[in-house]
Amino acid sequence: MSEGALLSISDLKVHFPLKKSWPWQQTKYVKAVDGVSFEVKKGETLGIVGESGCGKSTLIRAIVGLVGATEGRVIWAGKDLTALKNKKSWQPVRKDIQMVFQDPFASLNPRITIGNIIAEPLKVHEPKLSASERRKRVEEMMKMVGLSPKHINRYPHQFSGGQCQRVGIARALILRPSILVCDEPVSALDVSIQAQVVNLLKELQQTLGLTILFIAHNLSVVKHISDRIMVMYLGNVMEVGESKSLCDNPSHPYTKALLSAVPLPDPELERNKKIQILEGDLPSPINPPSGCVFRTRCPIADGSCAEDKPKLHHLFDTREAACIKI
Repeated sequence: MSEGALLSISDLKVHFPLKKSWPWQQTKYVKAVDGVSFEVKKGETLGIVGESGCGKSTLIRAIVGLVGATEGRVIWAGKDLTALKNKKSWQPVRKDIQMVFQDPFASLNPRITIGNIIAEPLKVHEPKLSASERRKRVEEMMKMVGLSPKHINRYPHQFSGGQCQRVGIARALILRPSILVCDEPVSALDVSIQAQVVNLLKELQQTLGLTILFIAHNLSVVKHISDRIMVMYLGNVMEVGESKSLCDNPSHPYTKALLSAVPLPDPELERNKKIQILEGDLPSPINPPSGCVFRTRCPIADGSCAEDKPKLHHLFDTREAACIKI
């Protein structure tokens, strides 16, 4: 773990066993995450992008203990989180690592008022607080995320999707965590509301000194909020680098293809840009390609790409890529 790193992931793997049709058959595994390593510094926002099925959601669920890691280590503040095997051992850590989920309606209990939803973590982690102290903390947090304390007794169905996501953010931040994990928190929202929520997260990061892991499909959203971006494909990291540098000058063929699909605000540039269409379908994570997992869809792949799995190597500045051809 390098100096200044708050969170360090080392060769993390998450493999899910498939049910066997017959007892004598060999067990097969879905390799959702297959050897991912990276570090996140305190106060940094790391954006994680990739197409559906690349393993980004499984990765962060393994980091926060919602799914078990098959191999590897997750080190937070000097503690190995993969060694925590039950709810009791995880509880002291939960206060410092909180999560915002994708669907704002599905993540909130429709039978509980938003005041009680936001206060729930306080009841678990700070049970000595009085009811009046909890209410004061909840009202302060509601103001911080842009909600009126007058609505503290309303239910989730009385709010819009964007407001419900603000409730989810308030619930996650009520304990003042050091790490906030956001699993596609704006994908279910309208574009204008997405911008409001992303700007809110940036403001809260500055105010509370948060470290954020931010997952999204939309690279323009990730570029706006992230200090660094990590690109994933089929459970592996393809490229990592500073946000502006990576988006302005991508190195890996997969990163180039993702960025070419991002709509441009200028109609003339949008009409004239060249979209790099990836041939073929995403390979199965049960039986991924040998060597580089992207080689079956890569425009510059040759026979050497099938031999050894490429490791992340330094290119320039802080950029790293997993490709032997660049």
